[in-house]
Amino acid sequence: MTYILIDSPITYYPFPKLANMTAKIATISLLFTLVTLAVSNTALKNLWDFFLNDISSLEKPTSDLTIFPTQTKNEKEKNSMQAIVGNSSALEKLAGEFEFIEGPIWHPDGFLLFSDIPADTIYKLTSNRQVEVFRRPSGKANGNTLDKAGRLITAEHSNRRISRTEKDGKIIALADKYEGKRLNSPNDLVVKSDGSIYFTDPSYGVSKEQEELGFYGVYRLAVDGKLTLLVKDIVLPNGIAFSPDEKKLYVNNSEAGYIGIFDVTSDGTVSDRRVFAELKDSSKSGVPDGLKVDVEGNVYSTGPGGVWIFSPSGQLLGKISVPETATNLAWGDRDYKTLYITTSKSLYRMRLKIAGVRSGK
Repeated sequence: MTYILIDSPITYYPFPKLANMTAKIATISLLFTLVTLAVSNTALKNLWDFFLNDISSLEKPTSDLTIFPTQTKNEKEKNSMQAIVGNSSALEKLAGEFEFIEGPIWHPDGFLLFSDIPADTIYKLTSNRQVEVFRRPSGKANGNTLDKAGRLITAEHSNRRISRTEKDGKIIALADKYEGKRLNSPNDLVVKSDGSIYFTDPSYGVSKEQEELGFYGVYRLAVDGKLTLLVKDIVLPNGIAFSPDEKKLYVNNSEAGYIGIFDVTSDGTVSDRRVFAELKDSSKSGVPDGLKVDVEGNVYSTGPGGVWIFSPSGQLLGKISVPETATNLAWGDRDYKTLYITTSKSLYRMRLKIAGVRSGK
C-alpha cells in the first residue's frame, strides 16, 4: 500500500512521560530530526503514530492523486489477475466532484472524452490532466465510442438517439426511431469492424409515460442506416462489447446482475443467448454497467465494489477495488494498456499489462 503525504504547517505533539533519561534523550533526538526535516503536519502525525501505536492506526491521506491497493491473484496462465494487473499496479484518481459520469472513450489524438449525464456535458481530459468542456449541451450523453473513421459516436439520453460528430464538429442523428416509434434512452454502444454500430436501449433516461416501444432492446445499426432489433426481452440492457474475434457479443443485464453472451452470426445478428457470469454482492454498491474486453479475451465489467475481471471462459479472475461506485471503463493511452474508470463522482485510471481492444477497429 502506498501513501501520499500532504504538505501543511508543522504541529508539535506532546510527549508522554518516559521511564528513564536514555529514553528521553532518544525521544528528543527523534523530534529534532523530524523538525529539521520540516515534514508536513500529516507526515509528522503519521510518523508519531507509527512509533506510539501499530502501523494500522495510520490515517490514509487524500489528494488529487490518491493510490489505492489492488486485489490480485497469483496464477501462471496468461488469463490471470497476476498477468493482467501485477503486484505494482495502482489505482490513480485523476479528477472528481462531477455529478454522475459515464461513457469514457480514448481519442487517438491523445485525450479522453467522458460524459456527465446530469450536467448535460461531455468533458475532455487533456494530456496534462486538465478537464475541459468538450460539448455542452450534450443531449445528456451517456455512452461514447469511435467509428472506423475516428468520429465520435454517442448515445444521447434526452435526445433519445445515436449521433455522430463529424470532423468539422457537425452532429448528425444516426438513429432515433424503430418502426416509427422513438427509442427509449440509448445507453451504451460498440462499433464492429464492418462499421456497424451495436447499442443498448434501456429506460434509464425516460419516464414510463414517455416510452413508446414497450420493450428494452439491443440493436444493430448497419452502415447503410438499416436498424435491426436483435434482442427485446433483456431487463435493462446496459454495457456492450465484442470478443476480440467478434464472434461473441457481451451485454450487461444491470437489473438481473449478470453478463449475457451471444454468438454473432454471419449476417450480424445474434443467437444462443446464455449467462456468461454473475456479478452479485449485496454488501457493496454497483451493478453490471460498463463492459470492455482486452486483446486476450478477458472481460472487464463494473460491478459491486469496482471492476470485475473474467477469463474468456467466464471464470472470475479477480476484482479491482474502487472507492466509489464504478459506472464504466475504457482503454487508453498510446499502447491501450491504461484502464480508465468512471465512477459516480470521479475519474480514475490504472496501468495494466495487457492491452485492450481498440474502439472502431
